Amino acid sequence: MKEKTLFLATVSFLMRNNSVWLAIKSRKIGAGCRNGYGGGIEPKDKNLIHSAIREIKQECKVKTFPENFEKVAIVYFNNTKSDGTTFVCEVHFYIVRNWEGTPKETKEMLNPKSYNKNNLPLSEMMPADKEFVPLVMKGKKIIATYYYGPFQIIMVHFKKN
Repeated sequence: MKEKTLFLATVSFLMRNNSVWLAIKSRKIGAGCRNGYGGGIEPKDKNLIHSAIREIKQECKVKTFPENFEKVAIVYFNNTKSDGTTFVCEVHFYIVRNWEGTPKETKEMLNPKSYNKNNLPLSEMMPADKEFVPLVMKGKKIIATYYYGPFQIIMVHFKKN
């Protein structure tokens, strides 16, 4: 598996009432793990919200609107690749409470399911997500730093700034 280098990204959690939609990443960073919808910023994106809207549409076929995005976290993932090089990926996390449509499976995001925000499938999520996503679901605003080894193996745990 080739390691990806990504410097800026978004992840959005689609929520209604006490439920959040998560799907399984089929490739790239987080492959095989349940996650929200998102990815890297592209040159055509006007801003982070525009990137998040594009990613949600591509990954689950629902329509979202800029005014419905609430930023809930910024996480700095310090990554060490298998060749020893390092990079930091700054990820902006959002909760989206209003959208049109029902999340559908795509080739990037498989088996979308709705979970109670207090009963997340933590054993299926990325290592760092297991620590900070439950806090975000409880209404906390987070700025955190994580240190990952090759292929997103967590090296140092949650450090709240």
